[in-house]
Amino acid sequence: MFLHIDIDSFFASAERSVDHRLKGIPMCVGSRSNLEIFNKKRTYIKLMNDNSGAFVTPVFYSDKKKTFESYFVDEIEGRKKIRGIVTTASYEARSCGVKTAMPIAQALQLCPQLTVVPSNYPLYHKLSHKIHAFISAHIPQVEQYSIDEFFGDVSGWKRDEEVYVFAQELQSKILEYFDIPVSIGIAKAKWIAKLATESAKPYGVYEVKDIDSYIEKIPIKEFPGIGKGFQKRLESHYISTLGDIKRHKTLFESWKKPGIQLYRRVTGTDNEGISSRGERKSIGISRTFDAIHDRDEIKRRIMIMARHIIYMVMAMEVNPTSYYLKIGYEYGGKAKKTLTVDRVFSETLFKSMLSEMYEEMVQPNKGAIKLTLNVSNFASLNLKTLSLIDFYEDSKEKQLHQNIHALRTRFGLDIIKTGNEF
Repeated sequence: MFLHIDIDSFFASAERSVDHRLKGIPMCVGSRSNLEIFNKKRTYIKLMNDNSGAFVTPVFYSDKKKTFESYFVDEIEGRKKIRGIVTTASYEARSCGVKTAMPIAQALQLCPQLTVVPSNYPLYHKLSHKIHAFISAHIPQVEQYSIDEFFGDVSGWKRDEEVYVFAQELQSKILEYFDIPVSIGIAKAKWIAKLATESAKPYGVYEVKDIDSYIEKIPIKEFPGIGKGFQKRLESHYISTLGDIKRHKTLFESWKKPGIQLYRRVTGTDNEGISSRGERKSIGISRTFDAIHDRDEIKRRIMIMARHIIYMVMAMEVNPTSYYLKIGYEYGGKAKKTLTVDRVFSETLFKSMLSEMYEEMVQPNKGAIKLTLNVSNFASLNLKTLSLIDFYEDSKEKQLHQNIHALRTRFGLDIIKTGNEF
């Protein structure tokens, strides 16, 4: 018997838990691509990555107080422009048509009385961490699925007829301790419990007792893991509901492992249990901005983003051997490149490789609007043999950068920069 616990409008609820004036009114949490890291002045940016083992992306933040004007409003040639998107909207705002990923400017047009709060990721990470610990104290087996979702397995610990009342009690305790509302889905299959949470929202508990009848008329897009591409594939076979999936077992078996896995999850026959998240297998960072045509400025931004990747690599004590760089250009153009380097990772090596990659892939006279950096294939995970030719010099470089990392941890990520960041 599984519980799926989902925090209702998490970021909005988190803000309300520390500012009660936001309760009962249409409000949303907004964010925008953090371009503060590109400032030439010191920003004192730090890393938030304390949800160990959770499926939660690390975030960079500064303690600088954000207001609506300072965070969302840019002044260009004397005209003010509202930037950013809706990250989470309260149910009061949703009733006005405000949705996740909607531009803030559009949300304010739909709902002029909307209160927009700048995102505060350190608050969300800390709350998520505390709620995870709280749930783990009440349920023997818990999996954190995302920053605001948790699975709990109460099989053999609570009798089936007790689970619904137990879920209600847990829901009340979380509200009492954290002032955070959650919705809970209950089912004998893990992914059906997650689906049931949608039937429970907002602030409800929903138990699925008959899986076949429950899934019969639910649209395929509602099931976790069925994206738009797969929806089109299913619709081409005249499959539009989860009940239709159940009636096409042979078709899904013909699609081998992915099809069989999906069929079993939808029908509740997957027998999947609570899983512990393994180590992170890649580290990435991405930033979107107004078009930049200056090649040197694009390269400068790549080097700054590289410093942030380097900090995470050092903090996680891993040795990535694959480097990835992608440049998004205006009007849909893009260039990308992957390089594998079986050497001891260091800031000098990584930045020099990125510099070479950039020179090979840069497209002159095109404005760059997005940069993405990623490192993967950790030597510690894949047991790769690193180059012995460069091992001695690389090891000395690594020791130097470990000392630099200690300074960045204490004083902020931009206490020490390399010359190509200016």
